[in-house]
Amino acid sequence: MNTATKLGAYVAALAVVFGGAAGIGTAAGPVGKADDGGHGSHGSHGETATGTAAASAVPGGLQVSQDGYTLHPRTTDVRPGVPTDFRFTIDGPDGKPVTRFTPLHGKRLHLIVARRDLSGFQHLHPTEVGGGVWEVAVVLPKAGAYRFFTDVQPEGAKQSLTLGVDVTAPGDYRTVPLPKQEQVAKVDGYEVRLAGALTPGKASKLTLSVSRDGRPVADLEPYLEAYGHLVALRQGDLAYLHVHPDGEPGDGRTKPGPDVTFYAEVPSSGVYRLYLDFQHGGKVRTAEFTVPAGPSTAVPEQGEGTGGHGEHTH
Repeated sequence: MNTATKLGAYVAALAVVFGGAAGIGTAAGPVGKADDGGHGSHGSHGETATGTAAASAVPGGLQVSQDGYTLHPRTTDVRPGVPTDFRFTIDGPDGKPVTRFTPLHGKRLHLIVARRDLSGFQHLHPTEVGGGVWEVAVVLPKAGAYRFFTDVQPEGAKQSLTLGVDVTAPGDYRTVPLPKQEQVAKVDGYEVRLAGALTPGKASKLTLSVSRDGRPVADLEPYLEAYGHLVALRQGDLAYLHVHPDGEPGDGRTKPGPDVTFYAEVPSSGVYRLYLDFQHGGKVRTAEFTVPAGPSTAVPEQGEGTGGHGEHTH
C-alpha cells in the first residue's frame, strides 16, 4: 500500500461521529462559503462568566466555515520536520480576507495545531503580514494529517469563532497511541496534578495544581491575561473546547498558583485529551492529560503515560 493510500485509510479510520456532531467530511471538506445555519461555536474564547462555553449543536473546530467566515490556507506544501512559513486568511461573507478583529485574551488570533492522533500539540500566535494574510513559522514533526484551529472574532461578528481545517504532511507515518489516563503530568521538571472529572453536558470543575521539585509553585506568571489556558480535543473527530480559568490576575481574589481552576463543559461522552498551558520563569509549558467523559467511557490501555511539551509563539 503506498503512502497516499495509507494516509487516506488513516484519516477515514478516524472519521468517528460523537453525539450527532458533524463528521470529518464536513469538518475537513473543501474550503467554501458554507454557513452553519446560525449555530454558535462550542468552546471557543466566547465562554460565559464562569468559563463554561455556551452550548450549541455543533462543537467548535469541526467546520471550516461558520456564519459566513472561512478559514482559507494559503500554504499547501508542509513537509514533516521542515520549518515552514504557514500562511492563511480568514475570509468574510464577501469572500475577501478580514483585516479587522476583536482581540481575544491579548491576541487578535490564536492558532492551535494537533495531529489527528492527538499528538504534536502546538499553541501559536501568527502575525498579520498585510491584506488580511496571517503567517507563522510551523514545524509539523511527523508525517500525517494535522488539524489547524483558529480562535478568532472578526470585528462586527456576534461571537468568537473556532474554525478548523486539515493540513497534511506527506510521507510514511506512524500513529502515536493515545497515552493512558494518569492524574499527574510531568513536563520540564514540573508536575501538574489534575483533580476532577468531565461530565458530558454539564459544567465540570477541574483543578490543576503545579509543583516543582516537590514544592507548590505559588508564583505562576500571567500568560495571555490568565494563569493558565486549557484546550480539550475529543478523540476521533477532534471536537474543540478552549476554556480559561475561574478568575484572572489582578482581580483581588485569584492567587498565582499552585491551583488553577477551570469549569469546562464537554459536548458528549468520549475520550478527551487536555492540554494545559502555564507560564513560569518566563517560559510557557504544556502539560497533557487523557481524560474520559461519561460513566461508560474507558481509556484504551496503551501508551506511555501522560505529559508533554507543546510549542508556543509569543
